[in-house]
Amino acid sequence: MPIDFEDCSNQVRRIVLTGRLDIPGTAEVDSKFAALSAAAERRVVVDLTGISFLASFGIRSLITNAKAQQNRGGRMVLFVGDNAPIAKTLESTGIDALIPMFATMAEAEKAALA
Repeated sequence: MPIDFEDCSNQVRRIVLTGRLDIPGTAEVDSKFAALSAAAERRVVVDLTGISFLASFGIRSLITNAKAQQNRGGRMVLFVGDNAPIAKTLESTGIDALIPMFATMAEAEKAALA
């Protein structure tokens, strides 16, 4: 499962996940995702626009890394774009109440910096 990142500014890192965040997909990217999320003095936008399936293991990884980011004084938000199935999964599980979710990258970056 591909994982990539882009430093949008000195303060915001965009982590792009693509594929399936099921058991094998999450296991494949979990340590790299944690390392990229832990970047010092960064706010993190996780781009889920390329995710085709989100299982409980993927949700757990998002929550774990968001909490770790918060404990370091940072912030993590989710960018879902027009990925309606993933947005619906996040809403139905209540994750969007824990990790803010946005339809545009501009909104996500603004919220990450708030």
